[in-house]
Order: sequence, then C-alpha cells, then structure tokens
Amino acid sequence: MTVKLSLASLKDAAATAALPAYDPKSLTPGIVHFGVGNFHRAHQAVYLDDLFNIGSGHDWAIVGAGVLPSDAVMREKLKAQDYLTTVVEQDNNKTAARVTAPMIDVIAPDEKAALVEKLADPAIRIVSMTITEGGYFIDASGQFNPAHPAIAEDGRNPQSPKTVFGLILAGLRLRKERGIPPFTIMSCDNIPGNGEVTENAVVGLARLSDADFARWVHENVAFPNSMVDRITPATSQREIDILREDFDIDDNWPVFCEEFKQWVMEDKFPAGRPRLEEVGVQFVPDVAPYELMKIRILNGGHAAIAYPAALLDIHFVHEAMEHPLIRAFLAKLEKEEIIPIVPPVPGTALNDYFALIERRFLNPKIGDTIPRLAQDGSNRQPKFILPSTRDRLAKGLDIVGLSLVSALWCRYFAGTSDSGKEIVFNDASADKLHEAALKAKDNPEAFLVFDEIFGEVSKSELFRKRFAHALATLWKEGTAKTLELYLAGDLVK
Repeated sequence: MTVKLSLASLKDAAATAALPAYDPKSLTPGIVHFGVGNFHRAHQAVYLDDLFNIGSGHDWAIVGAGVLPSDAVMREKLKAQDYLTTVVEQDNNKTAARVTAPMIDVIAPDEKAALVEKLADPAIRIVSMTITEGGYFIDASGQFNPAHPAIAEDGRNPQSPKTVFGLILAGLRLRKERGIPPFTIMSCDNIPGNGEVTENAVVGLARLSDADFARWVHENVAFPNSMVDRITPATSQREIDILREDFDIDDNWPVFCEEFKQWVMEDKFPAGRPRLEEVGVQFVPDVAPYELMKIRILNGGHAAIAYPAALLDIHFVHEAMEHPLIRAFLAKLEKEEIIPIVPPVPGTALNDYFALIERRFLNPKIGDTIPRLAQDGSNRQPKFILPSTRDRLAKGLDIVGLSLVSALWCRYFAGTSDSGKEIVFNDASADKLHEAALKAKDNPEAFLVFDEIFGEVSKSELFRKRFAHALATLWKEGTAKTLELYLAGDLVK
C-alpha cells in the first residue's frame, strides 16, 4: 500500500525508508533559509537531519522562506506533507530512501511582514540561502552591482523590500532596534568567496539608503565562507513515479541525489551554530582552496560537458560521460588547462579529486540532465569557466580547450543542435544571447560584447582568436569532429 507522506503516516513509511530518530514536533527553529529547493533539501537539511538523529541541536530547525513565485508552489507541496521530504540517495551499487524532518515551516512569498518578524525572532541565529549563482547581483568581475533594477528599487524603498537581501536587512534593522544580537548570514551557493559576496550584497544594498546602518552591518554581522557539494538533479514526474513504484511513498516533491556530499565552512558564528562537525562538516580556517577546487574542477566540468552534449542531442549526464569524445574532451581540458592552475588543497590530490568527479558524473542512477547543466549559463560561465581562462591568460598560457568551451556555449545559443533539433533555453539573458549567437556565425566577436559575462577575457587577442577558430570549426565540421580535432591537438590556427 502506498503511503501518502505526512506526520500522521510517517511510521507507515518505515517499511521502505529510514525515518527520523527524533520527534519532528519537538523541534524549535534556529535557522531561516531562503531558497527551499532540491539542493538545500539534499544538503544542508540532510546534515541537520543527521545531527538531529544523534540527539543534538534540536533548537536549530529550519523555517523556509520564499521570495519568488516558484517558492509559493514549493511551499504548498511541502506544507501538504507537514514539510517532510523523502531523500533518495543513489550510488552505482545501492539506492536508499530516507524521510527527513528538519524543516518545520515555510513562509510564503506574500507573507513578507511575517518573514521580517521571524527574522527578528531572537531564536533565529542563522539565516542561510541557496538562491543560485544569479541571485547575488554580481557582475563578471564578481563585484556587487548596486545599479541592478531590483536592488535600486529596494534601495529606494527599504521599508518594502522585495529581494532576499532587502528582507534580510529589514530583519537586521528590527533586531538592532530591539537590542537583539544579529544573526549570522550563511551562503550555500556555488560562488567563490560566497561569504564575502553575500556581505558585499547586504552591505552594498544597505549603503544605498542608510550609510550608518550599512556600517553597523559590516561591523556586527558574520558572513562565513563555505563550499557545498552534492549533485542533485531537478525533480520531475520521473522521480515522483520511481519513489511511488519502488518505495511505496507518495511525496509531492521528493529529492533524488548522489550518495556523496561535502560541506566545508569557516567557523564564524558569533550567535552560535549547530555542532555540524559531529556529522561530517569540515570547519577550516580558509575555505578558499576547497571552493576553488570544487568550482573550477566540478562545476567547470559540468559546464564543459553541457554544451557538446546538448549539441549532440544527449539528455542525461551519465550518457554524456559514456560518449568517448565528450569524456576524453573533459579529461584533456581538466588535466591540461584547469587543474594545473588550481592552487594546492590541504590533504587533497587534485588528480584523485578529478577521478572522483568522473565517477560521480558517470553515476547512471542520478538521472541528472544536460538541460539542468546548460541552464543559466550567463551566470555560470563567468563563475565556473571564464576565471580559469582569465588566470591562464594572466600567466601567458594557452587556452585552446577553454576557448572551445566558450565557443560551444555560443554555438548552443544559436538555438539548434547539430541534428537540427530545437534547443529550449533556460537563461535570464536568453534572448540577447540567442541574437548574438546567430550573428556570431559570421562575426564571432558579436558574442563577446557582453562585459558582464566575459569581462577582461574578451579583450585578449589570443582568446578572441581561439574562440573564433573554434566557433568556425563547430559550424563547419560539427561538434563531434571539432572534439576530435581538439583531442588530436589540431584545433589551433
């Protein structure tokens, strides 16, 4: 019999899934989290569930917070099952389901007054976020952009905030007025120096309306850096059906993910924190080496395989890695151009780390998709690919493979695969990128005009030359032949 997930039916799910070893009703909130998506529920929420399961930290439950219309949909799906989530962890040799319960509420996007009041609650000591790379209002150089329309509007109307950062500031302001110590603000997004980036956004927005308050935030609020890692695909009807058929659990929005997970953080939590080191979180003095390794090698690897796979009509990530040309392309790119400029990481051999990444990408059970990897390239390319290009250029090194990645992205935005199949874009800048990509077929530099994406890289004569040749080859020879030329060392003009 299929179990419809809820607190009332929780014990009935024990036949096929591991259940919380604690009473979810006994939890009290300590964290407000913006962005209750799949990654959060497979990562931060799972670590907290692990902690609660050993009897620790029960005053650190999560209250979710929504800002976007899509957050309202998620809230309704989770509320209907008492904020429980079924997490299905999949490795090559096993699949296991667990029901997690660290979330006790989600505040809807239209309940901003209630959210600000919750942020001012003395029990809330951490505000965390997974709002994607594009949610931080930063340009190609990684700097906060105070002129962004959404930020400018919050700057003019701090009492009626609409952005995550505006809402956070409203909560901090209320705490300051009430004499309540500020909470710690913790980013869980894939951005180098995500703590500093978050601080720049929060303080930068505050500065637009109140310089004294901005100074108080800078002096009193902690923004720890962190590195997060767990491959977590989007949920589709496929995952809902698998859970129902294989585990007899009916979950409105389950999460499927790989077994591997990692979280590395700075220990900067003046308002206190859960003892996450007891469940595998690494607290280190400097996160930078770990996050740079992960962003360049893993996220950069995802970005590298996304576009050749899309152009070859490949849907799943593991299928892309099973394609001999794509897998060899990734290996050559990583070993010759990316890994050599990644600084040393304590206790980690970078080639071994890449071997682990290959195995993770090859996991067929995850069902991770190429469309997921290909989405939001206008925000991901400047963070995952172009920094490696920039660093190699600064050292006087060649960038044949990295330029090919950029050319593949451009060719993808022309809108059709090599077979003529239409490509469906998922990018806030899709219209202008599509128009530029079509022009770039005859004039490659038409795609390099976006300073917010390419920055200083587009001013490099070598990059422009390598990009133009790679793009022309893609149009003339097709993706597979271009990859063959690159692997043979013949993609150089």
